[in-house]
This record gives sequence, structure tokens and C-alpha cells, in this order.
Amino acid sequence: MPFRATVFAEGHDSLGVELDLTSPASASARHRMELRSPGLDLWEALVLVDEPGIWSFRILAWKDDWSTWLRSAELKIPAGVDTELTFDEGAALLARARSAAKSSSSIRLIARALAVLTDTALPDSERLAIAREEELERALRDHPLASLETTGEPHALRVERTRAGVGSWYEFFPRSEGAKRNKDGTWTSGTFATAARRLPAIAEMGFDVVYLPPIHPIGSSFRKGANNALTAAKHEPGSPWAIGSPAGGHDAIHPDLGTVADFTAFLAAAKKNSLEVAIDLALQCSPDHPWVSEHPEWFAHRVDGTIAFAENPPKKYQDIYPLSFDNDEAGLRAEILRIVHYWISVGVKIFRVDNPHTKPLRFWEWLLHEVALTDPDVVFLAEAFTRPAPLHALAEIGFQQSYTYFTWRNTKPELEEYLTELSHDSSDFLRPNLFVNTPDILTEYLQFGGVPAYRIRAAIAATASPSWGVYSGYELFENIARDGSEENIDNEKYEYRPRDWAKAARNGSTLAPYLRQLNRIRSEHPALRQLKNLAVHWSDDPAILVYSKFLESRFTGTGRDDAVIVVANVDPHSVRETTVHLDLERIGLDAEARFAVTDLLTGESFDWTRDNYVRLDAFTAPVHILSVEAAEAR
Repeated sequence: MPFRATVFAEGHDSLGVELDLTSPASASARHRMELRSPGLDLWEALVLVDEPGIWSFRILAWKDDWSTWLRSAELKIPAGVDTELTFDEGAALLARARSAAKSSSSIRLIARALAVLTDTALPDSERLAIAREEELERALRDHPLASLETTGEPHALRVERTRAGVGSWYEFFPRSEGAKRNKDGTWTSGTFATAARRLPAIAEMGFDVVYLPPIHPIGSSFRKGANNALTAAKHEPGSPWAIGSPAGGHDAIHPDLGTVADFTAFLAAAKKNSLEVAIDLALQCSPDHPWVSEHPEWFAHRVDGTIAFAENPPKKYQDIYPLSFDNDEAGLRAEILRIVHYWISVGVKIFRVDNPHTKPLRFWEWLLHEVALTDPDVVFLAEAFTRPAPLHALAEIGFQQSYTYFTWRNTKPELEEYLTELSHDSSDFLRPNLFVNTPDILTEYLQFGGVPAYRIRAAIAATASPSWGVYSGYELFENIARDGSEENIDNEKYEYRPRDWAKAARNGSTLAPYLRQLNRIRSEHPALRQLKNLAVHWSDDPAILVYSKFLESRFTGTGRDDAVIVVANVDPHSVRETTVHLDLERIGLDAEARFAVTDLLTGESFDWTRDNYVRLDAFTAPVHILSVEAAEAR
């Protein structure tokens, strides 16, 4: 990452600047900073920070006496101005450097330079040339002749592992994988063992995080039935978010799914497939949760003494009791931290937090900090579908990632504005995870946009943000909603939903190969794994969205710049033709450059310039994902 500092001093003396960086293991190292923008006094050092935890850094600056003298000498001596006095001043500096040198090789090098510099029998040009030698410059750079030394204040830097900022997520319900309907109409639940059979296919699509909704026991009181019916039939499993029964609470596993040993085996199977497992941290309870009887003070009570259930008037959620932090916040803090540490000890390193905006910010700030102190590799994703201020505040106090409003931004103007906001306005504190759908969100765009809509949304999510996700069934184009809602009909939240993946593959009625393409493209292009480098460009069509991701060679690790241009027809019902206009400097090219691009989805290549004709058929190829190849000046 680049460390930058604005450093200046009075006058025109040359300066030296270093970054003093200390790792979480207390290993300290100094890195010389280079003047990147002389007119702005902006210094920079590009340093790899490769250990999660709390680092500290400070900036050291000084007047570089040797560089100041050398710059002056190169002007004065050729002009014959104060020649010997100038040489004497340089000799005094070299004598000072020789006294401070620690290695015998440096001492010999400086002594030789001093002898030449003070030899009046030699031509002035030869005496000055010794001062310019690279070996001498390196020696004095490693041990600079410094004065007016200044030390900046220390700053803390929390470094998080790559998965905190980059990932492809896949959500599925383990109880649905392997679930079977019996002849009498009852169901046999899927288990962790049957769910593990799905992991190779998820890995084959290129996903690296598997997210499981709550895996805990589910209450029976006021259990919701199919399609959110107020009363559940005997065989219906209920919502996993109604946590808690006589079988246990947040530190227990639903008996239908298996045991802790079975879950540990599931984690091992995921790891074997290069997948991490995220579980849900949903701080709410069913009326049957052990906390209800053991800690009634952890819940809000109404005037009649009953515990208040969740409401979103006129909707009622009698199967869920929200927690209240008003009466015993210390007790709740201790218990929730214990639960998080328990699942970490089992092997979970990622938590998707349900409705974090309904809990106090001060609690989350405390919890995330406490966990980071002992387990800096743990990642928390905020499911913060709320107003912008609390959504941003949750990110600011420590959540590594956040859900966003992406699902509801579908037109070109909406996407241009929102992607710019995410990549620039809020990018200093908020890492967006662009889920294309969830069990609760099936937008009208997906309901009525057909297969093109699913392709378009996946391509934009996968390329616009370093983190994105899909909910199981997306690859099967499940687009039928329950009347009057944005939820899938026969919602998996309330019933088993086994899917015939093999049949879909045989029929070619699956988006899985396309999702695999998108994740492969992400893995091969480091520019797509960055957030702040998104730039919106222009087209003459109101439905053709154009943006790019560019990463300089010094950041890519590949030795060359990486630039990707995305051109998307966001109208899933039409064929669009237009001219695309690019700001080529935003992708590292000259304004008049001619360059080759390759469509990473189709393999087609094109010769492009600043202005380019495109035709995007929503029904066959609604999106270009173009890799910028070698460019030549026009």
C-alpha cells in the first residue's frame, strides 16, 4: 500500500523522508520515501503490509545536508563561483560522514572520496565527479547526513487479511441440500453431510466463501409456515432466524443438521475445496430460547409484562424476540463475545451479521475491537439494509464489509451515481459486498428481466466491487415472487427447497458456467479486486453503462498495468447500438492512443480508440468485459 506524507521546510534545502513502520509482532523497519509530486511536496513509499493486526507508523523527516551541498556545488563549481570554499564545505560533510560510518567498506569509500575532493591538483570536474558516484550516493543514502530532524506523531493501522476486502460469496441453506419429501408428506432434512456434496460445484464456479444462514435450533412457538404463513404445518421447519429451542441457543447446532463433529467435518470439506465458511450471527431469539427463561432482562417487556416480539407494523413476527441492551448490557456483551469466541474455536472465521443496525453502535464497536485483538483474521459482514447514516456508521466503527443498496440500483443513471459513491465517496471506510439477490430480495428487475437480467446483474456485481455474492437458485433463474412482495415464492426461509442441479446442467438451463467465467476473470485481473479505481465513462445510449478499472504496474504484481473496461446494456429487453466515449487517461493511456481490447467473456478482439461503436444484444451478449492490451500512439 502507498504511505504518503506532505513534507516541506523553509527555504530550498533538500529533504530526506522515511517511513518508520512497526508490525504487530513489534518488528520495526524504515523505508525511504520518494518525492512523487515535487510541486505538491508529496512523498510516498510503497510498502507491503502482510501481517494481520495492529501496525503503527510515523514519518521521519530531515534536511539532507549532502544532497543540499551537491545540488549547490553542481551549480557553483562549473560557473567558477566560490569554487574552493564550496569544495571545503563538501569535504567537511564527508569528514562528518566518515566519523559516523559503521562499516569498514563505507569508511574506505568515504575516505577515498574525501581525498579526491580535497586534491587541488586535480581538475575541478574530476573532483566534483567523485561526489556524484553511485556507490558514494548509496552509502550516504543509507546513513544520511541529517540536520533539523523531525519526527511525526505515531498512527495506528489495522491490517486485515485479503478476504476482508476481496471475495466471491455463495449463500445456501444446508437443510435443503439432500432434503427429501416422504410419502406421508413429511420431510427429512438435509444435513451437513449431504450439504457437503454441494461444495465441489460451488468451488467449481469460482466462489471462495460459502455463507450459511443460522444453523442453530429453531423454536416451535409461533413458528412461521410456507410463504410466511402465520401457522406452520407439523412438517414445516420454520425460519432459521427464529433461534433457540430446548435443544439449545446460539452456541448449539440444529439436531437435524448434525453435531458439532459433523459441522467440523463440513468445515474440513470446505477447506479441501478452497472454500471458507461464513455463518450467521443473528442476535435475536425465538420464545423457546434458553435466554428467555434464564435472562428475561435481556428482552424488552410491554406494560402487561409480556416480552415484546419483533414488529414492522403492520407486520408482526411473533416467532422472534429482539434483544434489548437497556437493562444488562454488560451481561449481553460477555455472552455474545463468548459465543463468537466459541465458533471461532470451532473453526469459523467469517460472520455475516443479521440486522446490525438494530443493536447499539457502541456494542459493535466494542465487540469488533475485542475480537480483532485476539483473532485479527476474523471478518464481519454487516447486513445493514437501513438508512445511509447508520449503514455508514457501522462501517466506520469496524465492520469489514457491508451489504448495500446495489440490488435496487438498476438503471444507467442509478448505477453511475451509486458505483461512483461506493468507489469514491464512502470507500475510505465502507467495503461493499454486492449481493445480486438474497432470500428476502428478488427485485422487479430480476422478476421481469428474464435470463438477460441475471447475466447483467452478475457481471456488474462481479466487476464493480472486490466482493460480491449470490444466493442459491440465482444460477437457475428463479424469478417467481410471492404476490405483492420482493421475496421468492415458496421461500426457502420457511421450507425445504431441494434443487435438481444435475438436471439443470444436463438441460443447459443454468448460469453456473457464466458465474465461473466471471470469477475466473476476477482472479486473473488484479484491477477488479480493487475498489477505489472505478471510473465511469460515457455512451450516447441511456441504457449503456460504461466504467473501467485500472491498476498501475507497481501495484499489480505482474509487471504490467491492468485495465478492464465494462460496457453493459442494462435494458434486459432490447438490442442497443451506440458510441462509447472513453477518458483514456483514466485507464493509463494517452488521449489519442489506439489500442487492442479482448472481450474476456467471448474471446473476441477489437481495435479501439477514444470513441467506439458497440452493439449489445441483451438476449445473447448483454455485457462486454474488455481487457486492454498493448497500446500504440496514433
